[in-house]
Amino acid sequence: QELLVESGGDSVQPGGSLRLSCAASRGILNTYAMAWYRQAPGKDRELVAAINDDGRTDYAESVKGRFTISGDNAKDTVSLQMNNLSVEDTAVYYCNIGIFDSSGYHPGGTWGPGTQVIVSL
Repeated sequence: QELLVESGGDSVQPGGSLRLSCAASRGILNTYAMAWYRQAPGKDRELVAAINDDGRTDYAESVKGRFTISGDNAKDTVSLQMNNLSVEDTAVYYCNIGIFDSSGYHPGGTWGPGTQVIVSL
């Protein structure tokens, strides 16, 4: 089964850092593209970062230069390093399995339950 579980969410002050992890079922990262999405209160779910099975990555403009997505195929995990966090980064963050082609990332139907990130004073 394709199962995803996110972890690492926490409450931090602006300027702080967090590292999120997504644990996938065995072998998923060797075959499919993966991505992190987030959904803030009152807003639609949006793509944050994506990575395909050869390591190619893409980022939303709002996080470019601050966030880094990476995968560890041996451990079946995908991570999101988030630096210089701002209040606008507050959201529930979700992991997704999908397709990453020349036009960008296309989400599939498998999602984790999410992990909450709160950035505030």
